[in-house]
Amino acid sequence: MGPTIFDAEAAQRYEARYDGELAGFIDYVVKHDRVALIHTEVLPSYQGKGLAEQLVRFALDDARKRGLRVLAICPYVRTYIERHPETRDPA
Repeated sequence: MGPTIFDAEAAQRYEARYDGELAGFIDYVVKHDRVALIHTEVLPSYQGKGLAEQLVRFALDDARKRGLRVLAICPYVRTYIERHPETRDPA
């Protein structure tokens, strides 16, 4: 079974949990019509399972649903967007 990924808005981060246990997160800041994705982290016992990629996809999908432009501050997020150009903000 996969992780549960959600917006932990009060903590300003997207979280991934397995059976309620924190497995990874992306810290963010929202200002005006933009979301800055600042830092992605997957806890050591959950690494190597594609969790960071799932978190980034969730964060990008959420930004689109909310009409927010993405500022990819995190190097992992930036690399993900470069490898998946369809996830870039529309011009």
